Amino acid sequence: MQINKYKIFDYASVLNTFPIKEREMSQTKTKYALVGTGGRATMFLDPIATTYKNNAEIVGLCDINPTRLSYHKKRLEQDFNIKNISLYDANNFDKMIDECKPEHVIVTTIDAFHHKYIIRAMELGCDVITEKPMTIDGEKCRAILQTIQSTGKKLRVTFNYRWAPGPTKVKQLLQEGTIGDIIHVDMEYWLNTSHGADYFRRWHREKNKSGGLIVHKSTHHFDLVNWWINAVPESVFGMGKLAFYGQENAKNRGIETTYSRYTGNSYKEDPFALDLSKNDQLKALYLNAEKDDGYIRDRNVFDDGITIEDTMSLLVHYRTGTTLNYSLNAYLPREGYKVVFNGNKGIIEYTEAHNSHIITGQGNKQLAKEMKWENKLILQKLFSSPQELEIPSSEGGHGGADPLIQEQIFDSNPRAEIWGRNAGHEQGASSILIGSAANLSFKNQKLINIAEICPELGNAKQLDELY
Repeated sequence: MQINKYKIFDYASVLNTFPIKEREMSQTKTKYALVGTGGRATMFLDPIATTYKNNAEIVGLCDINPTRLSYHKKRLEQDFNIKNISLYDANNFDKMIDECKPEHVIVTTIDAFHHKYIIRAMELGCDVITEKPMTIDGEKCRAILQTIQSTGKKLRVTFNYRWAPGPTKVKQLLQEGTIGDIIHVDMEYWLNTSHGADYFRRWHREKNKSGGLIVHKSTHHFDLVNWWINAVPESVFGMGKLAFYGQENAKNRGIETTYSRYTGNSYKEDPFALDLSKNDQLKALYLNAEKDDGYIRDRNVFDDGITIEDTMSLLVHYRTGTTLNYSLNAYLPREGYKVVFNGNKGIIEYTEAHNSHIITGQGNKQLAKEMKWENKLILQKLFSSPQELEIPSSEGGHGGADPLIQEQIFDSNPRAEIWGRNAGHEQGASSILIGSAANLSFKNQKLINIAEICPELGNAKQLDELY
């Protein structure tokens, strides 16, 4: 079939890629405190210390682990000349707020504790910025929404996928009604054996900490679909299992598990191995910090103790009548996703390739260099030939998304946002409630109505009607 290529859209307006304006010194800097100083913290700390240092400052860091606290304090002092940052144990969170008086608290803890710090920060008078997912289940989600209602404080959820060029262009196509009303969406996400395996080395392998990949990872994907079609999820039916990782699956494939972690053991022939001692950041944040809290960052992916799934399929029904067919598999030779929108005037098919940004084992390093899989966006209207649309490029982390969302968070006067990419508690709740309902469906083998696990979400059909 002949595919025609052509350009449409004003790319600058789609991506906000016109030159960043000069940022002037504010008379009063906005103060930020951060709780949870693992690897995610740098996405927030570094832009405050560099691009936005004239109007933002980090005043306090909080964690259960003193080694990680000291690592970030030392790094900020040596690399960015940021002085006088106060450090607090997690038990002294209230004291940090009282002494440092931040306007905003950034939450990058283990997912299961997001709600604890979001709620307490709001009760103490702070607005909150949280790493995704907003939380891990319906009960915690309800508590957050109730606190927002009672305190009037604001919550931002950092869904950076929305800000990448491809998803933004898809949003414009759908918003302009290019294929009419969306009847059905099909989304297939692939995690490779570099990125995907890493969730089974870390705390994410325990569902009571992460909600499983159907919450921790899929929250990105559900948020994209919710945002793309501007719809609120109504019910979920899902099936999930641990089919590749874990001790039992290893035995079934003749793989012998001889060690519970990789660092310090003989792993020469193991393509899943991760040696923390060979990476300066991982060594400083995790290996050197084990003495404080006992957390092991490099568990064997074929050891026991894994309580999450690596193979998941869902049907999601939206209040607008749209249906989503979704799958996630975490053990594949490539990474990325394909999403197809079926409308009453045609289809849009978008495929996105991801190079793993996770520093992991030795098995995929050369393969990642050789990968030539490319992003592709195809539009085909009824009774017409398919057209391949050009996808603009953008520089920066997560496909160019990170600098754009960081500007919205930390700039005192960010550029106007016309695509609704900023996400608050409404979007955070709508996303994680799909995953929470999926976990209940996995367990009970039945359809789960989201309103039953979180009535606070309300009855609106579209996201922009919520609250």
